[in-house]
Amino acid sequence: MEIRIGKHILGAGHPTFIVAEMSANHGGTLERALEIVRSAKRAGADAIKLQTYTADIITLNCDHEDFRIPGTSPWGNYSTLWSLYNEAYTPWDWHAEIFREARKLDLEVFSSPFDESSVDLLEALNASAYKIASPEITHVPLLEKVARTGKPIIISTGIAELSDIELALATLRGAGATDIIVLKCTTAYPAPPEEANLRTITDIATRFGVLSGLSDHTMGTVTAVASVVLGASLIEKHFTLDDGKETVDSFFSLKEKDFASLVQDIRWVEKVLGHINYSITPSAVSSLRGRRSLYVAAPIKAGEKISESNIRSVRPSFGLHPKYYKEVLGRRVARDLQIGDRLSWDVIE
Repeated sequence: MEIRIGKHILGAGHPTFIVAEMSANHGGTLERALEIVRSAKRAGADAIKLQTYTADIITLNCDHEDFRIPGTSPWGNYSTLWSLYNEAYTPWDWHAEIFREARKLDLEVFSSPFDESSVDLLEALNASAYKIASPEITHVPLLEKVARTGKPIIISTGIAELSDIELALATLRGAGATDIIVLKCTTAYPAPPEEANLRTITDIATRFGVLSGLSDHTMGTVTAVASVVLGASLIEKHFTLDDGKETVDSFFSLKEKDFASLVQDIRWVEKVLGHINYSITPSAVSSLRGRRSLYVAAPIKAGEKISESNIRSVRPSFGLHPKYYKEVLGRRVARDLQIGDRLSWDVIE
């Protein structure tokens, strides 16, 4: 199965598609958002991803208990959901300029819409794909709207039960979607490594008939790199600038240097995974001489018999194959042989 996002082809045998998630790391300024795009390009990302919403799209401006953020949350200082999302959102009038900057740098650019009006904005900008954030996996009207665009759809599963994934896929396919990528995700910030359960990546692909990948919220890069071994076609990681500025998501986001290391390590893993191959590779051919073969270990006169005392299986490999050892014992040699001579059929009677 293959899916195209812009100029990139995703699927077995193709490079992992690496997405830098800007989220709220713009810190409230357009120039910082644009610099994140430039920094992601320098780090080797294939795409930059935004989130398209306003606080009023996601929640109510209400301080009732249901809408208050628990003090144990990393975002507890924002008090209410509305306050958090109003701080974190990417202003809609920035989108066009961010998209232009990304395309100027030859980066794919797309977003996570959070309602139908968000999709309209992103369609006007010709987003190359859509990402469904894990809290929106049950938002059936949004799923249907996105499916009707005909664009590739990426779904995160961080707070989804198996039945939620099944419903989302049935909804998307029922509305005409065909190119779907489902991401293993653990929605915790940061996510504990023991809850990553990366083996699910392989199961997602076989169980649902989709491409699979990882939306990674663990610290560092090891989890994301490991996912490539399990067949991740797409990896998403939060990205921020290395300028010391604290933003809503900066505490679990990668900076340019670390993201660049992530990209480099993923590309290395892709190389070493290679393909199923039992032949001796070109660079290993020169090491063939390191195998054993049959050599004369003591002088043998013409007409004398070969015995265990005058031949041995040793390195290098220019003599007879060791599998002939028992076969040549007791045979006579056709000429005088000295220590270090190769044993070959033309010196054996």
